[in-house]
Amino acid sequence: MQRAIVITGGTAGLGFEAARAIALGHYPGAEQDTTAYLLVLASRTDKDKAADVLNREASAAGRSARAVFHSLDLADLDSVRQFASLWVGDRDKSKNTMNTSQPLPRISALLLNAGLQFPGPLQTTAAGIESTFSINHVGHALLFHLLVPFLDTTPESTPRVVVTSSGTHDPAQHSGLPDAVYTSAHDLAYPPADMVDINGRQRYASSKLANVLWTYALDRQIRGSTDLHVAVNAFDPGLMPGTGLAREASGIVKLLWSRVLPNVLPVLRYLVSPNIHTAQESGENLARVAVGVEQQGVSGKYFEMRQPIASSTDSYDTAKQDDLWEWTVKYVAEDAAEEARFRRFE
Repeated sequence: MQRAIVITGGTAGLGFEAARAIALGHYPGAEQDTTAYLLVLASRTDKDKAADVLNREASAAGRSARAVFHSLDLADLDSVRQFASLWVGDRDKSKNTMNTSQPLPRISALLLNAGLQFPGPLQTTAAGIESTFSINHVGHALLFHLLVPFLDTTPESTPRVVVTSSGTHDPAQHSGLPDAVYTSAHDLAYPPADMVDINGRQRYASSKLANVLWTYALDRQIRGSTDLHVAVNAFDPGLMPGTGLAREASGIVKLLWSRVLPNVLPVLRYLVSPNIHTAQESGENLARVAVGVEQQGVSGKYFEMRQPIASSTDSYDTAKQDDLWEWTVKYVAEDAAEEARFRRFE
């Protein structure tokens, strides 16, 4: 049996290390898992040939997993739709039907992992959406809805959706970033005058709060309105110096992030927080949530490392969850018919 695992941001950092852990069987229950995973690495580019690296390592280890790269720009919803067409095919809008030929196998895990922050002034996408919110939430939400029909919902399987969030969403964790603020999804997408000049790191924290809000909203919507059995969880990988998260930062910040901090992790864990890891450590933890037997059937939780913990107070606000859900499903749908399908998870 072959099943796909889709990993956004899968060519580097956390996403790549999660893919590697799955490819090499570094997760609980791997010895009994007979699934031949196709790891679909989704990023804007694959300059380091991540898929080739994984294929060589998996072959050398005698594992059946294989990896492929497909381009995806989460800031561009047309790119998201093009990526989803690997499963969806071309839809005939005049007949409201889909070509359901499937060149790729059904999906057993969807890791909505890619993320970026823009520490400087407000940046927007070509569509006019604030870039952090667009990449970290909006593009992922559309991708989920487009791929729902191709999740592996066979009786013996419960597909998993894992949304990579961050402890920065929770002011109680004192992450060092400005506190996350959620007034409405519309305000995050189109910041009003009093939110234009806020710190870009606060936009990042707020987008990570949106990730948790959407996770809980999605779990509630699925359990409350459909017979679809999908496990949806949020995941905090901890601070991971050396990853590509700060690639839009200033030169000195990038230098500290990529060259200095990775070499002093024990000191950082002692002085700052124990939730600081290498990308490999966090990638293996993400793999456990995605395919490990321990988390089978678990849904609607927020994981830090390997354990579900309480998320921020705001993240449990159902009014905020509903606001984000309603705005998102209306925004990402092309028309009323597609919105109705998205709401029915079809």
